[in-house]
Amino acid sequence: MGNNNRINWGIIGLGNIANQFAADLVLIEDANLVAVASRSIEKARDFANQYNCPKAYDSYEALFADDQVDIVYIATPHDSHAELSIKALENGKHVLCEKPMALSYKDAVRMTEASKKYNRFFMEAFWTRFIPSVKEVLEKVNQGIIGDVNYVKADFNFYADEKEGGRLFDKKLGGGALFDIGVYPLFLSYLMLGIPKEIIAKSVYSNNGIDLQTSMILHYEKAQAILHASINSESDMKAVIGGTQGNIQLNAPWFVADGYSIVKNNQEEVCSLPNLGKGYAHEAIECHKCIRNNQIESELWSHQNSLDLSKIVEEIKVQIKLPF
Repeated sequence: MGNNNRINWGIIGLGNIANQFAADLVLIEDANLVAVASRSIEKARDFANQYNCPKAYDSYEALFADDQVDIVYIATPHDSHAELSIKALENGKHVLCEKPMALSYKDAVRMTEASKKYNRFFMEAFWTRFIPSVKEVLEKVNQGIIGDVNYVKADFNFYADEKEGGRLFDKKLGGGALFDIGVYPLFLSYLMLGIPKEIIAKSVYSNNGIDLQTSMILHYEKAQAILHASINSESDMKAVIGGTQGNIQLNAPWFVADGYSIVKNNQEEVCSLPNLGKGYAHEAIECHKCIRNNQIESELWSHQNSLDLSKIVEEIKVQIKLPF
C-alpha cells in the first residue's frame, strides 16, 4: 500500500467509463491514482494530467510491472477483459474488472481461478451492487417488507447511432445490447430471485449480427422477470420489484438510482439515498475493505455471483446466436 496506508490504483483502458471512475476515485480519502496506461502515450498523458496522476504508460504490461500499483481497474473493451485480468493477477495486482467480466463462461472461470491461484483480490465491477439504494432495497426485500417477490421488471435502453461505429457496434469487441447493458437487468433479476429455471430470449439484430435489442423472460418456480436491453430505443429505465404485499420501485435510471419508493396498501413511502459522486466510488470503497481484510473476493458480489451471472448470459448468448 502507498504512503499513509492509502491504496494505490492503476487504470488501463482510458475511455468514458474510466474517466467517470477516476473522477469518483478522487472523492475517496484513502485512494491514490498513481498510474494509467493506454496504447497511445498521448492519451495516457492527457488522462494522467486531468487527474493529477504521476505516471502514464504506453503499455499495459508496464503498468502491471509497477511496484507502486496495488490494484488495477480494467476498463478496456469486453474481449480483452479475461487475458488482461489474468495477466494483472499474475503480476501480483488486485483487480477490479469492468463488467461483463468475460464474453464466455469458460473465461470467467479462468479469471476467478487465477484470483485463487495468485491469492489476489478480484471483482467484477458491478458498481450497481454497491450503490446505497440497491443495497437498502435488497435488505428490505430480505426482511419481507413486500412479502414474497414474484416479479421483477427492468430495462436498460438508449439510442446509439450505428453510423458512429466504435466499440458498441463492433462484433470483435463484444458489442451489442446483451453484453454492454443487458447484463444490468439480468443482474437485478439474479440479485432478487437467484438462478432461473428457464430462460427465453429474442433479439433484433444489426447488419453485422450483433443484437440491437434483446428481450428476456426469466422463469422461476414461483416468479418471473421481464427484462429488456436496447441500443436502438429509449425507455423510462425504471425497475420494479413486485411482491405479494407491495412493490418497490427504483428511481430512474435504476442502475444508478438515487432513491426508491415502497408502495403498499395504496400508500407510497419515498426514500432518498444519493450516491457518492456518479456511484463508482462505492465499488472502489468495497475493494479497499476487502484488500485490507486480506479477502480475494467480496461477500456482496462474490466470484460465484459473477460466475452465476456469466452462465445466465452465456445461455442467452447461445439462444440469440451471438457470434462471439
